[in-house]
Amino acid sequence: MIALDFPEINSILRWKDIFPGFNKIALIAVLAVVISTLIFLLAVRQDHKEAPRGIRNFAETIVEFIENGVVMQTMGKDGLAWTPFLLTMFMFIYLCNVPGIIPFFQMPATARMAVPLFLALMVWVIYNVTGIKHQGVGGYFKSTLFPPGVPKALYILVTPIEFISAIIVRPFSLAVRLFANMMAGHILLVTFALLSEALFQAKDKVLIPVGILPFFMLIFLTSFEVLVAFLQAYIFAMLTAVYIGGATHPEH
Repeated sequence: MIALDFPEINSILRWKDIFPGFNKIALIAVLAVVISTLIFLLAVRQDHKEAPRGIRNFAETIVEFIENGVVMQTMGKDGLAWTPFLLTMFMFIYLCNVPGIIPFFQMPATARMAVPLFLALMVWVIYNVTGIKHQGVGGYFKSTLFPPGVPKALYILVTPIEFISAIIVRPFSLAVRLFANMMAGHILLVTFALLSEALFQAKDKVLIPVGILPFFMLIFLTSFEVLVAFLQAYIFAMLTAVYIGGATHPEH
């Protein structure tokens, strides 16, 4: 009987503290803030009279992507003032996602529920406060809980559903979507990496060639996770813009 040794599942989901209260997840989050800040600080230092090049060209490309691909698609010109916030959200999430495929880190910070949950709750507070600011307390909750065009008799069913959906479920669905996708990708990568290692190091030489199959799968999934890291950051930023736009202009 062939036996392959694998580490406990807990060892791939938890990290020991680098020092008390600070582990790899916290380190990734700090690096995400530092790297994104440096990108734009270095871009600003370049002479604006010259044609964009290097880091400034890269920074302007990201800004234009958020403006055209997120803000204009969901909020229109009135939402351009939200570009810095949505840009920050996108950059932070993306830089927290990418370490899942980087040696030493090998874990996206967003695969720990605390990170996406904090971001989702922050978004929840922002779009609710924005809605109240633009519509007033009564107007905001009226447009949220009593959507126009619905027969009055159906409000007895629609209003509780809208309350649960918009007020309670929305932030958790936003957090779980990001968390679940990044955690699933992390577990798949670790699974195929461990399987490849176990087969390549198996005492039975017959198993060594078999290890090529999970190894190629590992390469494919690693490439795929690069795309997933970008998509999840984009989707989070897009939904954030949709929620803020809907709270600001309920008729849209």
